[in-house]
Amino acid sequence: MTQKLYYNDPYVREFKTKLIAQEKSENGRWFAILEETAFYPEGGGQPSDTGMLNDNFVVDVQETEGIIRHYMDRQLDSDYEINGRIDWNRRFDHMQQHCGQHILSAAFFEEAGYETVSFHLGQDICSIDLNSKELSKEECMSAEAAANQKILENVPVYTKWISKDELHKYPLRKTPSVEKDIRLVIIPEYDYNGCGGTHPESTGQVGMIKVLNLEKQREHMRVTFVCGQRVSTQLHKKNEVLKELTGVLNSPPSQMVQAVRTLIKNGNRNEKLLEEARQKNLDYEAESLILAYYDISGIKVAAHVFSKRSMADLQSLARRMLQENDVVVLLVSENEDKLQFVFGSGSACGKDMKKLIEYAVNLTGGKGGGRPSLAQGGGHAVLSGEELMELLLKKIKSGQ
Repeated sequence: MTQKLYYNDPYVREFKTKLIAQEKSENGRWFAILEETAFYPEGGGQPSDTGMLNDNFVVDVQETEGIIRHYMDRQLDSDYEINGRIDWNRRFDHMQQHCGQHILSAAFFEEAGYETVSFHLGQDICSIDLNSKELSKEECMSAEAAANQKILENVPVYTKWISKDELHKYPLRKTPSVEKDIRLVIIPEYDYNGCGGTHPESTGQVGMIKVLNLEKQREHMRVTFVCGQRVSTQLHKKNEVLKELTGVLNSPPSQMVQAVRTLIKNGNRNEKLLEEARQKNLDYEAESLILAYYDISGIKVAAHVFSKRSMADLQSLARRMLQENDVVVLLVSENEDKLQFVFGSGSACGKDMKKLIEYAVNLTGGKGGGRPSLAQGGGHAVLSGEELMELLLKKIKSGQ
């Protein structure tokens, strides 16, 4: 069994060891098994370490049935002596996030009585789910303040291996998921929790905790947060956005919310005015199309081929044209490799538009439907809009 150096000392960055074996996994990835390792395998909500074994990149580490697999980008050249080096920035970030989660979870329990039911350590942000359907902003701020106070106190963080029979000696936040080889992470007089992850040696090394968001997730409340260097990263990103918005809105950060609200209000008003103008344009367009009708055997036929008009526009035009006119309406739009069409008929015209749609979709390999008075459909541009319109006019003229 591989000796786990990360449990003896989570600050080990480089190590020398011997290769036990290297094999290909079921899906063809090379992995190495070592006598000892400082690489932490994924588990307990904490992602695995990455780094180097000799000149090979370690891209993932997994523990399967007690065997730690170091997945690499290729096969090792050496078959014995191994120099290992973990990505320390990644490891220390994970230590900060994981320990910060312990502190924040303990704070929520102490301040509001909410237990943590799950933890996710993501690439950019972390989250915990609390066993509560509601969480106020005040409760969250209180827990965050208590957590940061514990960080400022810089109290030691240490680990201890115990047996199941010793559990009663410790005020655990929750019962460990294992029954033997139980590893506790302890912040004295504050948090006692079963955990297999890597942690710094004191709370002060977590740096800071900042809650970013609260949201309801089914029966729980999800708290999104960051710790340590990630707080600075988040602050930098948000500051860059604020600086850019200050120029765009011509408003300082203190007045930015009101500036955005005013902009949205004006935008909504402008959208309403634009929609009113669009509707008037459709009225004028419908009138002009009616005036340009064809007379086919005493029936007025208003027909037009458009380019890149939406189905909603075609339907709106057809309804307007039929509103006060006994006319047959044939509207076709060429939309790249598709044809869309809307047909309508006044009651006095005696034409069945549902049947005409069936004719059009058969020609274009499409589909459609509707009523005898108004129908719509679409198909492939196997012929041009003008060619389709010519066939439709012939169909009307033939009296079918």
